[in-house]
Amino acid sequence: MELSEVQARVEELYGEVDRERGIPSTVAWLCEELGELAQAVRKGTKEQQLHELGDVLAWLASLANQIDLSLEDAFERYVDDPP
Repeated sequence: MELSEVQARVEELYGEVDRERGIPSTVAWLCEELGELAQAVRKGTKEQQLHELGDVLAWLASLANQIDLSLEDAFERYVDDPP
């Protein structure tokens, strides 16, 4: 699945609700999911890690949608001129 497809799917599933929730709450949820991913990496199973990685990606896609940016465009610098 392409990153643009990820964003489109998240928009389809959660776009309206996510916009109602707003950007500050979305950032808070993303941070919470990052914490859960960190814990899963330290102490969890591969299945738990995969689950949390998916959650982080979904919340990141939601944030990108709300601020009208493309994850593919954001990652382009790693293709053209990696830091």
